[in-house]
Amino acid sequence: MTEKHLSTQFDSELNRVSARVMELGGLVESQISNAVYALTSFSTEAVEQVISTEQRVNAMEVEIDHELSSIIARRQPTARDLRLLIAFSKATANLERMGDEACKMARMVKSIIDSGAARSLPSGELRMAAQMASELLRKTLDAFARLDTKAAVAILREDDLIDEEFDGFVRKLITYMMEDPRTISASLDLLFLAKAIERIGDHSKNVAELIIYLVEGKDVRHQTMAEIESAVL
Repeated sequence: MTEKHLSTQFDSELNRVSARVMELGGLVESQISNAVYALTSFSTEAVEQVISTEQRVNAMEVEIDHELSSIIARRQPTARDLRLLIAFSKATANLERMGDEACKMARMVKSIIDSGAARSLPSGELRMAAQMASELLRKTLDAFARLDTKAAVAILREDDLIDEEFDGFVRKLITYMMEDPRTISASLDLLFLAKAIERIGDHSKNVAELIIYLVEGKDVRHQTMAEIESAVL
């Protein structure tokens, strides 16, 4: 991911941080995969695996942030090097928040299992959205490792599809609750679960925008898809 510098030690530091960010990404990816499996199979064991990983994710985020602060203080980087370190920092924060959302998913699945109403509600669409979010994170990590702006743009488009799935699922849940008030409690659990999935997509989108910022030096957070495609593709 990184370019060569006059300082071999600086190269080593950048490569080490890059590897740590990818390691964190892999850990969060496993959390989300387990959360999706918990939702698909209503597995309490998978729920516990997601929750037990949270402490490791949080600790890694703190360690990476400390290392980045140390590099910036010692090296005082400029231009592309500074953008790279900023991108690492923001990507790390987004990955940690994805881990938080995976934990929310796991806890909601446990609540749904405990309620006994899991199979009477429209969770099929939710499982599909969860799998989409998990796959989107995998693509995001790959694009970040390769600094692939075309893949980043594709990720932005896919996040729009997850948002559409979320909106459609919310409408369906509202219909269920209106038709049978007894489903309100379990439906609200599913609603919060759906929101966690949607937020995972949003954080993947944030990382994709960081890729474009790093490579092109352009902040595209508030641009339309047409504007982003025109600037990048």
